Amino acid sequence: MADIHKKIGNLSVHPLALGGNVFGWTADETESFAVLDAYAAAGGNFIDTADVYSAWVPGNQGGESETVLGNWFASRGNRADIVLATKVGAGVPEPRGLRAPVVKSGVEESLRRLRTDYIDLYYTHYDDPSVPVEEFITALDALVKEGKVREIAASNITPERLREALEFSDSSGLAKYVAIQPHYNLVSRDTYEGALASVAAQHGLAAVPYWALASGFLTGKYRPGTAVDSARAGAAGKYLESERGLNVLAALDEIAAAHDAELATVALAWLAAQPTVASPLASARTVEQLPALLAVADLKLTEEELKTLTEASA
Repeated sequence: MADIHKKIGNLSVHPLALGGNVFGWTADETESFAVLDAYAAAGGNFIDTADVYSAWVPGNQGGESETVLGNWFASRGNRADIVLATKVGAGVPEPRGLRAPVVKSGVEESLRRLRTDYIDLYYTHYDDPSVPVEEFITALDALVKEGKVREIAASNITPERLREALEFSDSSGLAKYVAIQPHYNLVSRDTYEGALASVAAQHGLAAVPYWALASGFLTGKYRPGTAVDSARAGAAGKYLESERGLNVLAALDEIAAAHDAELATVALAWLAAQPTVASPLASARTVEQLPALLAVADLKLTEEELKTLTEASA
């Protein structure tokens, strides 16, 4: 059987990254464990979270998702089977930034909550233009040398700053970003395609797009005239107001029918086929939502189908 895993630096990951933003938010610990167990049982090994998840929820402090994951690792004894990604630098309402002491203390806090002694993929969550790239890359390199982090990555960064950070790593012989986590999906292509994707390709970075299903819009459950009871309904519903959104839904309907597949699977398969993309990132609140996401590993769209979706989303 062909190996479906994708390479991110020295890491080998499943073609679906499971988002941990819902753990401790819309999914309590019991529900989260059920989703995590089902994902792992299906061969999934790539789980993404952040130190700030889910500080935006009244009564939460941030760290809830990492705590749920730490409890899961402890109860299942499976930490070595999982490629674990988390992030540093975000905060609610004020960002924490990327000063060296923040990076250093942030990793210790994450390791404690996650109940592990290493993080496989450690992201700078948002760029901090007030901090020279030399400072945070050097701090991240120290974490790699200490064995606390295996690979480093960037999310929410401009092409200019990404290039600057990569060139500093190269010239200094320090740890270098191996991945980028951009906002990228069929109805939001402008942020990543172009300059940012070009820098990623030039330096061999793998992309792990977030909001891969546009807050649920690309699952097809949001339609004109329908109301959906979801914490993300407002974010997803806005895509119905654009011609692009409606065109994409129509194309997804057609291609999903041809493959007897879910719309979500087709949307993720389009993303997975794009240059530099290794593993789209999507979250599941319930076990029932998982199969459509995991099916991305098996769905290969034809060139004609990819073209149809690309044109519909232009």
